[in-house]
Amino acid sequence: MIDSLVSFVIGMSGGGAALGIVLFTLLVRLLLLPLNVRQARTVKIRERLAPKLRELRKRHARNPERLSKELSALYAKEGSSPFAGILPGLAQVPFMWLMYRVATHPTALAGHDLFGAPLGQQVAGVVANYGLASGPFSVFVVMIALMAVVAWSSARQIKVIEEQPEAMRKIMRLLPYGSVLAALVLPLAGGLYLLVSTAWATGERAVLASRPL
Repeated sequence: MIDSLVSFVIGMSGGGAALGIVLFTLLVRLLLLPLNVRQARTVKIRERLAPKLRELRKRHARNPERLSKELSALYAKEGSSPFAGILPGLAQVPFMWLMYRVATHPTALAGHDLFGAPLGQQVAGVVANYGLASGPFSVFVVMIALMAVVAWSSARQIKVIEEQPEAMRKIMRLLPYGSVLAALVLPLAGGLYLLVSTAWATGERAVLASRPL
């Protein structure tokens, strides 16, 4: 299965594994676009309903069952659901798992690199094999720096809910930086997938937030 997926990804780019990963990631994001549009619509609905949501939570604070029914009914009038925003994240899991399996496969990416940095190696392996003052290590540095910029931009887009505890609001703003930490332990192929995917997601949210849905 992994070998077939690698052959498919590489075949998409005419033999270049790094370009194949980029194209595969873009294809995944395009497939998920309808779900992300729905998620953006749910966010706008939640923002519009915020005063009513606060009122319902106060009114039925001691009756969770009644509160759940009232919230579901309120969202149903808007043609949405309180859980609609979860779908895009869940839909990405199989693709992320497949790319992780490809990136960590012992031989799948052997001989393939990005500007001299082996796609199947982690940053620790690159340092051990090439040293800090090397081209392959510089590739990792540039990639992680780009991921940090994307994470910063993504964190600025996060809209926290007033009712959430302060600690939760801080955690939500830090969540985008998880991709940067992941890039430090994942092989270069996995980091490349995350970089392209998170950059697309950040730009997509900006576009969808500026348009009526």
